[in-house]
Amino acid sequence: MSPLLRHAGIALFVSLLTVATLGPTAGSAQSAGVARQVPQSRAEIALSFAPVVERAAPSVVNIYSRRVVRERQMPRLFDDPFFRRFFGHPFGTVPHQRERVQNSLGSGVIVRENGVILTNRHVIEGADEITVVLHDRREYDAQLVGTDERSDLAVLRIDTGDEALPALPLGDSEALAVGDLVLAIGNPFGVGQTVTMGIVSALARTTVGITDYRSFIQTDAAINPGNSGGALVDMQGRLVGINTAIYSQDGGSVGIGFAVPATMARVVVDSLLSGGTVTRPWLGLDGQTVTNDIARSLGLPRPTGVLVSDVRPGGPAQRAGVRRGDVILAFDGHDLTDEEALRYRIGTSPVGGSAALRIWRDGREREVAVALRPPPEDPPRNPTRLRGRHPLNDVVVANLNPALAEELRLPHGPGSVVILEIGDNSPARRFGLQPGDVMVSVNAREATSVEVLNRLMSRTGPPWRLEMLRDGRRARVVVGG
Repeated sequence: MSPLLRHAGIALFVSLLTVATLGPTAGSAQSAGVARQVPQSRAEIALSFAPVVERAAPSVVNIYSRRVVRERQMPRLFDDPFFRRFFGHPFGTVPHQRERVQNSLGSGVIVRENGVILTNRHVIEGADEITVVLHDRREYDAQLVGTDERSDLAVLRIDTGDEALPALPLGDSEALAVGDLVLAIGNPFGVGQTVTMGIVSALARTTVGITDYRSFIQTDAAINPGNSGGALVDMQGRLVGINTAIYSQDGGSVGIGFAVPATMARVVVDSLLSGGTVTRPWLGLDGQTVTNDIARSLGLPRPTGVLVSDVRPGGPAQRAGVRRGDVILAFDGHDLTDEEALRYRIGTSPVGGSAALRIWRDGREREVAVALRPPPEDPPRNPTRLRGRHPLNDVVVANLNPALAEELRLPHGPGSVVILEIGDNSPARRFGLQPGDVMVSVNAREATSVEVLNRLMSRTGPPWRLEMLRDGRRARVVVGG
């Protein structure tokens, strides 16, 4: 069986890691000027993590979510208009539905004294009711402040009146080093709060396809269902990550766990509390990871960085002087190993101000400053449900502007239209179209906007020769030919 990435709390296992200061001279990367040391004696090895747990554990909560699922009691065949035309509904005028309740378990971390809680989005996704249980077993109904699908994080709030709750401060995950001890705290299997210890096995893991921003803290802590959203804590009792998933072949822990860094969590919390949405900077460029072959062709000493494959006219990157063919080696002093590392650095930067890019061009390095601006809503999205006697009837489309392209993780090409939704009875389903497909042309005429696409579908064909982009590849569909 091939290895799987599983979210703890649903099908993912997340464990609890332990962090402690080993001896009076040992410190973590956060303590400037203090050298790291291995334990020097049996007494140092016997030191307890209890002070760290005592400080951090009261801030970790249990989260129970509940949603009602409505299930049909008859085959979908009975919903077919052709079938109903001749037979009606065989079991009455309205199909009978049965309701059942789905419950899920997860963990969360109090990050503000006024009841603000951080957890994983998949812990509360689709929930009708969310209950938070504090360390002292008090229960509160929670309000969902907002979610960020791209980082798999969510922010909740509970009302405890004027009482100040024990909040866990967000630490600096950038200061972690491989080998640091960490604690993972959560509620696996619903047995109650537990703590486990591990070390930081790797930083900035970008090959893990759990979220859009793939830069995870990897630990060797045991992770189990119910730990998703729990705390990864450093030696000073600071929150350095949110436990999210493990690498597993059979659902059990094999000592490879992943946590969303606190650097990303801070951006999400601040954004959701201030505006209800998470807005990240947009540079207006596309790129690819530099391979060995690319490095050799460009004279780079080793394969590193991101090769710029496209620069959007008028975007921040073009205004800063970035060109197609440049290699971005570093973002604000952080070396870039691949495209995902650049995406993470952009995603954890605040909108406004600027960032320094170190680039490779014509065999030498140079530095440029690029403005950190939000992606523009130009042209307006104009979401429209198309109607008519054509293959795109009952399909919702929108203009693919930079802001929408960022949300959908699609190329920023100008003058294109993207499919957002396909109705259950739309002919587009039968012909293999999917949400996320970018419509390029109809009968060799460019679909530059929603209005143009609507006009082309209504006034041309049959046949309709549709050309689209899917996963970066062109596809063609002929309908009615």
